Amino acid sequence: MILAFLEHDAGTPTQLGAETIGFAGALADRLDQALEVVAVGPEAEKAAAAAAPPAEVVHLGLGGLGTYAPRAWAHVLADVAGAGGAVAVVAPGSERGNEVMAHLAAMTDLPLATNCVALDPVAEAGPAGGDGPWRLTRNRWAGSLLEDAELDPGQGRPRLLTVALGARPPGAGRQPVGAPAIRPAGTVADDTDLAVAVGDVVQPEGSGVSLTDARVIVSGGRGVGGEDGFALLEQLASLLGGAVGCSRVVTSEGWRPHRDQVGQTGTRVSPELYIACGISGAIQHMVGCKGAKRILAINTDPDAPIMGKADYAVLGDLHDVLPAIVAELRRARGAAD
Repeated sequence: MILAFLEHDAGTPTQLGAETIGFAGALADRLDQALEVVAVGPEAEKAAAAAAPPAEVVHLGLGGLGTYAPRAWAHVLADVAGAGGAVAVVAPGSERGNEVMAHLAAMTDLPLATNCVALDPVAEAGPAGGDGPWRLTRNRWAGSLLEDAELDPGQGRPRLLTVALGARPPGAGRQPVGAPAIRPAGTVADDTDLAVAVGDVVQPEGSGVSLTDARVIVSGGRGVGGEDGFALLEQLASLLGGAVGCSRVVTSEGWRPHRDQVGQTGTRVSPELYIACGISGAIQHMVGCKGAKRILAINTDPDAPIMGKADYAVLGDLHDVLPAIVAELRRARGAAD
């Protein structure tokens, strides 16, 4: 079987968590294997119901543990994978997913391939693709480099891998197979498992759509001009039901908090639309937004790197362009009402 780790926040699957289930489901179909899912922590059953219809079985673990403890979560994966004879264990290539899988790799003395974007599981394969090495492509250097590699943990041993944000499953996604069977994982966390655990979570002020979940992101760079200039971006993001992001120089200047930064040293995003306002498009920033389905760039410099990488480009001052877009959206909404 293929075992997938479902990442969620209080019962809501993360975007990458849902993508990982799709990736693992396509892999299971490719190898004619069952897909089973592990969901850990409070509200795990709610998350599984939302994201795991293609799975035959959902294992719920550590329901009474109201915190993130990476070794304890890895212990659950190890128990389920060992009992079920997993061919592969697949997890999101997020901070949590990579950390949990690193603990699992240490527990099992197995190699781990992180941030995979493509996978060929049948290279020189034996039964279920299990005996030969699997060819894969993964992100390196924060996504600025793609590496082709082979993963071969040895005969009869499961492959451990994590999935990069924006990776698409090979071929069509798995169709729902009915309501999955729900089983307790049965793992009990001991003192060693809980030696490192999150003590408390402090949410940032304000509410709204997070960068990782936003379908639309309106992002600003040096061209915004200052902290006050982001009011225009906030208006547009609000009208589009999106989030506001920024480039590294903006956080360096103190105009926006680091949690809003998109890029190699910030957050990597994959919205339906990324609107880059006054951003030059250095490679470090493009690493963060290259997962976007469409990029719209607004810039006064026709030679800015982002203008050549965008799907749509507007040559103009964002202080003129954004008010016009906001006014047109409000006019269209007023006419619709």
